[in-house]
Amino acid sequence: MQRLLSLKLLPQIHRNLSNGATNLSKANHCFSAPYTTSSHSWRLQNVKFSHGVFSNPLFSKQLLANTHFRGDPSKVLAYRTVGLGRTQLGRRNFHSNSLVGSIRRSWRSSYGRFSTDGVVLCLIFTNVAVFLLWRVADSRFMMRNFMISVDNFTSGRVHTLITSAFSHISTWHLVSNMIGLYFFGTSIGRYFGPEFLLKLYLSGAVAGSVFYLLYHAFIVPSLQTQRGQLLSMHPSQTLGLGASGAVNAVMLLDIFLFPTKIVYFNLVIPVPAILLGIFMVGKDVLRIYEGDTLVSGSAHLGGAAMAAITWARVRRGRF
Repeated sequence: MQRLLSLKLLPQIHRNLSNGATNLSKANHCFSAPYTTSSHSWRLQNVKFSHGVFSNPLFSKQLLANTHFRGDPSKVLAYRTVGLGRTQLGRRNFHSNSLVGSIRRSWRSSYGRFSTDGVVLCLIFTNVAVFLLWRVADSRFMMRNFMISVDNFTSGRVHTLITSAFSHISTWHLVSNMIGLYFFGTSIGRYFGPEFLLKLYLSGAVAGSVFYLLYHAFIVPSLQTQRGQLLSMHPSQTLGLGASGAVNAVMLLDIFLFPTKIVYFNLVIPVPAILLGIFMVGKDVLRIYEGDTLVSGSAHLGGAAMAAITWARVRRGRF
């Protein structure tokens, strides 16, 4: 209908053009319209922070006794703008699908300038920056905005679903996650591109946080009731942080896609990728069953679930 209307108006435009510049400006005005576009978990014990992360020793002790760090130290592994064409001049509505598609293609073209290595290094740099921020920023601010918990989430700090996946306090926690991200993220990015890798990391981060929240909101209270356990802090107040959910999504997708590839467990032991994947998932299930308070198996399994969903979609040709 839009194209037909444009064709009917072409003779009128031609007559207006022959009348001079004044009519031409009026004709152009008829077709110019503003447009818009739609466009983890270890608990630290006997650890000292040398840069004054926590100024209150009592407060520090309480935090470290009830804080989860989403990471597993045994898991370290090696391994143009499209301009409006002349044929679009007669279109009356610049909200058309072709314009939106052009803008999206333009955005993708600009994004394509980033390489896989660039995205991986950017993610690592962001994690390191937040790690250093823990050393200089107010600890209460960091806990409210860079750690995930049921209370944090229900208080309206929804952003912690993602920010907690860029947050580390322990140096070894950070190093282990970043090594896994570098080797496996580079592999995924080379096959699917940097945009896919970034989306996978963020999706794994959200999935890990969601699983963490569900576990502490429903499963932990139920287990405490069954076992008659009493804790000094309610599970909804238990804080967690770390990139392990996001990194697990990247690592396990690579393992699912290339199960026979040789990877190095703890940077030393060569094993087939599929065996490592089974070990990782099995260990996290065991952590949940035993009620491990040192490592959050729930956050790890959230990343594993995202990897499984992505793997299934890749096999169906959805990506």
